[in-house]
Amino acid sequence: MSNYTHIFQGTAFSSNSLKELHILENHLFCINAEGMIEKVVAPADEDYDTLLSMYEGKENFHRLAKGQYFLPGFVDLHVHAPQWAQSGTALDIPLFDWLNTYTFPIESKFSDLSFAKMVYEDVVSTLLANGTTTALYFATVHKEASILLAEICAKKGQRGLVGKVVMDDPEQTPTYYRDADTKTALVDTEEFILAVKELAKSVKQGVYPVVTPRFIPSCTSEGLQGLGELAAKYDTYIQSHCSESDWAHQYVQERYGKNDAFALHDFGLLREKSVMAHCNFLDDADADLFAQTGTAISHCPISNAYFANSVIPLAHFHAKGVEIGLGSDISGGFSPSLFDNIRQAVMSSRMLEDGVNPALPANERGVPNARITVNEAFYFATAGGGESLSLPIGRLAENYTWDVQVIDTTIPSARLPIYEANEPLHDIFQKMMYLARPENIREVWVQGEKVHSR
Repeated sequence: MSNYTHIFQGTAFSSNSLKELHILENHLFCINAEGMIEKVVAPADEDYDTLLSMYEGKENFHRLAKGQYFLPGFVDLHVHAPQWAQSGTALDIPLFDWLNTYTFPIESKFSDLSFAKMVYEDVVSTLLANGTTTALYFATVHKEASILLAEICAKKGQRGLVGKVVMDDPEQTPTYYRDADTKTALVDTEEFILAVKELAKSVKQGVYPVVTPRFIPSCTSEGLQGLGELAAKYDTYIQSHCSESDWAHQYVQERYGKNDAFALHDFGLLREKSVMAHCNFLDDADADLFAQTGTAISHCPISNAYFANSVIPLAHFHAKGVEIGLGSDISGGFSPSLFDNIRQAVMSSRMLEDGVNPALPANERGVPNARITVNEAFYFATAGGGESLSLPIGRLAENYTWDVQVIDTTIPSARLPIYEANEPLHDIFQKMMYLARPENIREVWVQGEKVHSR
């Protein structure tokens, strides 16, 4: 029998599939030195009592207390790390005005590494405290500050995928915040990729460089082409915004005579390691292209309510074979919690199905079969995010990483309404999804290492 680094005992919730929640009642989770779940043992298995007798009472044996449960760590597929400094402000103006009045001035400040360090350490710690074990980050145009964000993820134990943002089009970007020119943008991006790849050699949970054109309106065609070539050369992840709003979607149609998806594909930016944020205005041909290329959607339901001018037909896109995960989109989304985004994803889908204009007859008001359940939203926040990144994360199953949140439902300041000893576990799961707050997250582990406790 293996000599495990840790053994955890408790009840866990994980996704088998989009619709199937897997409840593992009082199981043992055996973790190896690499931080992987080597073995999951049910109480009825013959190894269960043997493992208990071997490990119970030892320092590396961890038993959950009554009222505590394991959830997979959340996978946040869209975070603007520098925008944490403006989170919760200016959400009542159009996207174009929001970017130019608030966001670009904030992001320009990250040329100051002391300011960048202060904000980036705080946002990484905050996301970990909210149960996010893996985050896909936009940084800024500044190479040194972007490398610093990757270093902070490495130090704090979060699995970080970090992108140095490219904004090289002088006609669409402010003079005080842009790459000096296209050549500089591409040279800086390549140097950033190499620096993060070197850093990754010593990071257990992984850090990854991400090729990051902000979105088509901020980039030249030469810049987009060069970024596609760099992504292919180094086999990196790619992220951008795609067909987010009326303005952004129409801008690309006017510039290239096609939708974002096909324009990005022409530049080599849609591939198996691509994650595109928002995507509210994809049509069926766009979605088919995403499915064919392995490109994933980062669904940002809170942010979409403010800036996307629509509700994304999530169920329809997933049925077409598109991989989907959830994103907070700090700070277009005000909350760093994927619990909040799970809730909003369910509510938005119900509004899409039911419709929002009471002047229309009920049978004409909404989009049929658009709703998703809380089980499905949980899948997108965990297993769906892992599949979008092609990493063994987001599930509590053998050969997946031990990335978990320990949820305590009995915290006095955030006690969940669980009163019956035999309350069905699925009901308890639903209460956690709708009612859990950061106070309920007692511990967070990434790749078998504890990175947060309260």
